[in-house]
Amino acid sequence: MKKVGILGGTFNPPHIGHLIMANEALCALNLDEVRFMPNAIAPHKQLAGDAKTNERLRMVEIMVEPYSNFKVERIEVEREGVSYTYETMLLLSEREPNVQFYFIIGGDMIDSLHTWYKIDELINLVQFVGLRRPGSNSNSRYDVLMVDAPEIDLSSTLIRQRLSTGGTLQFLLPEGVEAFIRKEGLYGT
Repeated sequence: MKKVGILGGTFNPPHIGHLIMANEALCALNLDEVRFMPNAIAPHKQLAGDAKTNERLRMVEIMVEPYSNFKVERIEVEREGVSYTYETMLLLSEREPNVQFYFIIGGDMIDSLHTWYKIDELINLVQFVGLRRPGSNSNSRYDVLMVDAPEIDLSSTLIRQRLSTGGTLQFLLPEGVEAFIRKEGLYGT
């Protein structure tokens, strides 16, 4: 059975921390691939001045292009509307019945799993994989397979702040993603 990691998020913008999370899960669990899955509209994250969906998708495409085990999963963008992980993973499981899905989340998301839409059904569709993040407890009553990874306190919020103030992005973003952001004038650049 094929083993596929799913790393969902807004990717607003995608950064090196996302690559580290994906790579650590890929290697630790011997996954066949990790798919980065941008959502169309996150049910819990809507910010003024966000990059448009097609811009976030393009940044993820640029970011994963050099890595053969990383792919882009477009299902939520193509469906549009609010993205609920349960509905997405149900569709993916039906579309690919011979795949075991591993849903990769950071420690901050582990702490809030109990609030996820249809979480009791979702845990039967995927194996959650958790990576600790600074400032989170990474505790849940749900089955989360923990993967040791370097803890990096990096967020898309920090990247957007740096972009708006002209701060350095070196080693925080893949060069192609930064070039795209500047070319398109995103986040106040």
